[in-house]
Amino acid sequence: MKKRIISAIVMLIIVIPLVWYGGDLFRLGVGVVSLLALKELLDLKKSHQEIPIFVKLVSMVALLLIVLSEFDGYSIMFGVTYRGIAILLLSLLGLSVFYPENKYRATDALVLIGCVLLLGVSFNAMILARMTDLYLFIYLILIFIFTDTFAMLMGMAFGRHKLIPAVSPKKTVEGSVLGSIIATVVACFFYHFFVSDITIWVVLVTLFLSILGQIGDLIFSKIKRENEIKDFSNLIPGHGGILDRLDSTIAIMLGFLLVYSLL
Repeated sequence: MKKRIISAIVMLIIVIPLVWYGGDLFRLGVGVVSLLALKELLDLKKSHQEIPIFVKLVSMVALLLIVLSEFDGYSIMFGVTYRGIAILLLSLLGLSVFYPENKYRATDALVLIGCVLLLGVSFNAMILARMTDLYLFIYLILIFIFTDTFAMLMGMAFGRHKLIPAVSPKKTVEGSVLGSIIATVVACFFYHFFVSDITIWVVLVTLFLSILGQIGDLIFSKIKRENEIKDFSNLIPGHGGILDRLDSTIAIMLGFLLVYSLL
């Protein structure tokens, strides 16, 4: 527990100034975190073969092209560009032709493309949320924090029925429902005082994002279970890896892209 608390304090010392000042410093920080998250997916042993070093480097470049994209005329939506995705598809799929099947298969390329797209779009959305408004970004993070925290606490106090035991044995229906309700109330209060007036759409969107965050948690729990690992890495002592901390946030940021116009 002591190790977990110390790690959390260190993370806050690093993250709070980056979020507060935003700009290129925040973008750089998100870019670094996205690369660390990609490394955790590349290190999985059962989802794919060992990826060749050169292919890993190409995937990292493609990831940064998507994560750090700007608004321009080639954008599909927000900052994600066709150019970044075209480079991703052509490079990672094309490289499979030049490697033997026991080194890098086309199916490995497809898995890798999915990983890069998932992380690229999610972390790009994180940058765009912060660029849009500091308090809007904090509102999104509050949804993650309060959903995650109170789903656990309420589950421990009142949990009787398992949610999806085959994926995450400790999660309960009661914890999930109460966690989302509490997170929705807290985040909506924050939104009302710091972002804009509350409407029924904002309440529904907040609840939707909270539920989506829990689904993201379950998705990454399933990935860990399929790969027979407890954590994605031991990068953060007491917390696991980047993806162990940001699993819900990734889903919430993808949801933010869907509901941006309603907030």
